[in-house]
Amino acid sequence: MVTEFVETAVVGGGQQGCSVAGSLARLGYRAVVFERGEIGQAWAKERWESLRVNTPNRTVTFPGMPYDGDNPEGYMPAREVASRLRRYVAETGVDVREHTAVRSVEAPAGAPAHPDARFRLHLENGSGVEARNLVAALGGYSAPRLPELTARIDPSVTQLHTRYYRDPRSLPPGAVLVVGSGNSGQQIAEDLRDAGRQVYLSVGRHKTSPRRYRGAQVLDWLQLLPLEGNLESASGGRGDSPVLPGVSVLSGKAGGRDLSLGVLARKGVTLVGSVRDARGGVLHLEDNVRAIARDAARAESELLRAIDTAIERNGLVVPDPAPQPPFDPAQFTDHGDTLDLTAHHITTIVWATGFVPDYRILPPTALDGSGLPVHRAGTGTLPGLYYAGLPEGGSVMPLLIASTRAQAERVARSIHLDNTLRHRSPAALGPLWN
Repeated sequence: MVTEFVETAVVGGGQQGCSVAGSLARLGYRAVVFERGEIGQAWAKERWESLRVNTPNRTVTFPGMPYDGDNPEGYMPAREVASRLRRYVAETGVDVREHTAVRSVEAPAGAPAHPDARFRLHLENGSGVEARNLVAALGGYSAPRLPELTARIDPSVTQLHTRYYRDPRSLPPGAVLVVGSGNSGQQIAEDLRDAGRQVYLSVGRHKTSPRRYRGAQVLDWLQLLPLEGNLESASGGRGDSPVLPGVSVLSGKAGGRDLSLGVLARKGVTLVGSVRDARGGVLHLEDNVRAIARDAARAESELLRAIDTAIERNGLVVPDPAPQPPFDPAQFTDHGDTLDLTAHHITTIVWATGFVPDYRILPPTALDGSGLPVHRAGTGTLPGLYYAGLPEGGSVMPLLIASTRAQAERVARSIHLDNTLRHRSPAALGPLWN
């Protein structure tokens, strides 16, 4: 059987994978993208209907394709990100093979058919592909994370992960419990409450910030200013790290809004503590609503102080800070240590408990003991192995769509460097300086 050879194989046809292929095309290289579903699968089919991107439209760019709409400060629907990505692929001629899942990657490739091959990709359709470079852009391969206690909840209660939530009409009649108060949890709780549903939100550790501060988006300050302190870091989603999750809870609805436990409580969402166990129709909670809200308020204050310090250090001329109201514990009420689902007419639980990265298709030598990639700034431990869309050094900013282009261009430059030096053509390094 003839084995196909491609210089660079990209696994994952989301914005990260397609952007790497597009960046390589701009440098004169061809890459093949292998996607288990469709281009932009997560944005197109694995998000709820009302979701809007949390960063301004002007940040939704791809290599060689800046935002070209008429509302740069707006927030586009998730489905529009997918359609823009499909347009990018069509206009750049990037080779994306949809519905072509990669079963496993072999490295080094045993007895390669092509002398330059370092990887062999085994596809679900039974064919194989050899490649010199492999880019793992596996955001779409993440698996929903559900706690073990879901199996101990009365089967009459409908349970689903946020990946499968679409809109309030798709849920059975009755009250809804949303578990988790990160971006997905709070946005879905608001979506349900705005539709008139009775909503309970089981709180968890999270960060908040105002959408805008001192003349700019807070996300702009995070991206453009070197801030002192551990303000972006995340635990990686494992265990009970003392570090709060790094992406602040915000909403892209209605032109971009602040979102917090206080906002939801004022809308009529009932806040309850973190779920710790379950027995049939009763959930056992940590009675921590006020503590969680207080921690989020403290982290927000630290972030704004860090922005103030950086603005002063750089001598920037910006508006004075607006007074920030102090944390008011009176607006939060601790619920208690149990929640009786039947007594509160809760018929559905939406688990906003995040995703587990799944890199099991890669060789074990590329992963640590927890199954996570070992990398430095997107470069893996195997020659020719790269990653796109991973947090770096604890920072979650690379996960934002605004960082897609910069990450893709860095990976493409690394591949270009390898190619030019291998062929002894250092004059071709010129584009790397542009």
